[in-house]
Amino acid sequence: MARRDTPPRWDRKMQQRLARGEAAALGELYDRFASLVHGLAQRVLGDERAADGITREVFAHVWENPESYDPKQGPLRSWVATLTHRLAVQRLRTTETAALADDDTDGTEELERKVRRASVAARADYIVTSMPTPLRTALELAYFQRRDYRQTAADLGVTADEARRRLRLGLQLLSTAQDTPPGQGGPG
Repeated sequence: MARRDTPPRWDRKMQQRLARGEAAALGELYDRFASLVHGLAQRVLGDERAADGITREVFAHVWENPESYDPKQGPLRSWVATLTHRLAVQRLRTTETAALADDDTDGTEELERKVRRASVAARADYIVTSMPTPLRTALELAYFQRRDYRQTAADLGVTADEARRRLRLGLQLLSTAQDTPPGQGGPG
């Protein structure tokens, strides 16, 4: 039970350290979340350099505005992921709108479809990386290694019923990636 209390406590302490201007806190935060931030930005933008830029923007925002995170609203990880998603979608809209203006074509609907697809993909990535390891492992076996639930059960050393339960729950979590309407938050 104490294990569940650790992340919120860590989140609050991290916010306090950032508010005091501790550079070491920013380094720890970066070490912990940089791959998440970069991966989400890369997924939305499809561009390594743009993802690097979003990663810098996210950590600059956190450093300059640590008070904008409210631990009562959820984990720091979710807040950072939502911030990343918002900034990446803004960048995607800006670059795509500029490209459409250069082409003199009416592609606003196509832009919105592209943004929605990128948002769903980013949320799905976030959900998979955030789900408990037993669920993620079962999904990876079933999806990437093309195992059915019996083979997954054997590989994991669990009963067939337990493998089905893990797969079903993992897929239910993953299906929520499409539940967030456009413009309504992001991952987490």
